[in-house]
Amino acid sequence: MVHVLGSRILLRPTDPERSRAFYGEALGLCVHREFGTGPERGTVYFLGGGFLEVSGRSEEPPAPGLRLWLQVADVRAAHEELVAAGVRVLKPPVKEPWGLIEMWVADPDGVRIAIVEVPEDHPLRYRP
Repeated sequence: MVHVLGSRILLRPTDPERSRAFYGEALGLCVHREFGTGPERGTVYFLGGGFLEVSGRSEEPPAPGLRLWLQVADVRAAHEELVAAGVRVLKPPVKEPWGLIEMWVADPDGVRIAIVEVPEDHPLRYRP
């Protein structure tokens, strides 16, 4: 069995500076660490219980099936902040049939990102 000690999503954008501006400034993710120099340097962002590393460069956008899922405390407040930051909103916040309040945005390469709020009464919330 593989004993995983840590993990992160590796993202190779077509324009690293544009993607760093999106994740660091528009989404407001906090930087965990940076490494290297120049435009293709690496930046690792906190993603709650995980990390997102934006580094290197790709000639093609990431795989079309790649999705990120980010849980926030208040998805409607996040919506207002992201719209003000110029983030492309694909679907505004809506309570889905499965009980989560979800909004979808896209990064500069088209990576779809779910911004999700878990309501107090949802089964994903821990209740002793």
